Amino acid sequence: MTAPSPSALSPIRNSSIKTGAKTLDLALAQNKAWAYKVASEDPSFFPKLGSGQSPEILWIGCADSRIPETTVLGLRPGDVFVHRNIANILHTADINAGSVIEYAVKYLKVRHIIVCGHTSCGGVNAALGNAKLGMIDTWLLPLRQLRMKHATELEALPQNDRGFRLSQLNVAQSLEVLKENAVVIDAMRERDLKIHGLIYNVGSGELSVLEQKADDPAAKARIEAFQLD
Repeated sequence: MTAPSPSALSPIRNSSIKTGAKTLDLALAQNKAWAYKVASEDPSFFPKLGSGQSPEILWIGCADSRIPETTVLGLRPGDVFVHRNIANILHTADINAGSVIEYAVKYLKVRHIIVCGHTSCGGVNAALGNAKLGMIDTWLLPLRQLRMKHATELEALPQNDRGFRLSQLNVAQSLEVLKENAVVIDAMRERDLKIHGLIYNVGSGELSVLEQKADDPAAKARIEAFQLD
C-alpha cells in the first residue's frame, strides 16, 4: 500500500469544512491515511475483512450523523452489523429493517441486538411538535402514536425532558417489536440471543442502558402468538 502524503495524515477539522474545503477530497485523503495506518499496524486486518464477516452485534440506531456506532462503542470495522433510520423507529411492516434483522440473526448469528435512541433527536422533537414536514410525517407516525398513548405522562414533564422520555419510550417499543419477530424468538430460545435498549447522550458521548422488566408476564402469550414452526 502506497504511503499517503503528509498532509493527508492530519485529522479532518470541522473548521476546514466550514471554511469551504473540498469535503469529499479531504475525506478520501483521510481514508487513504486511515487505511495505510491500519494496514501498517495489522497487515492481516483488511484481508480478514475481505474474507467475510462475523459481527456479534446488530445495532439498530438513528441516522443522526453524531452517532457513528462503531466509534461510539470503541469497536472496529467488522464488529457491528448496522441498520439506521430516522429516529431509530422499528415497526413490523418495515421490510428493510426486517430483512436486516433476519440476515443478522439467522445467518450472521449475532449474539446481541442493540436498539439505541439518543438525546436531541430531531425526529423525536418533530413528533412532539405539530409542524407539517412532508414525507417524513408518515415515517414518524409510530412516534406520534407513542406521544398520544403517553400524553398524560409527557405533558406532566418539563418541556426539555419530554424528548428524552419519548426517546426512551420509542426504544422500549422497538424492543417489543423485536420480541414479536419469529426469527428473534427462535434465536432467544435456541442460543440465548440478547436484546438491549440504550440511550446515547449526544452531549456527553456516553451510553446508558434502558432497564427492562426481568419477568415479563406477557412473554408466554407473545411466544405462543408469534413463534412460527
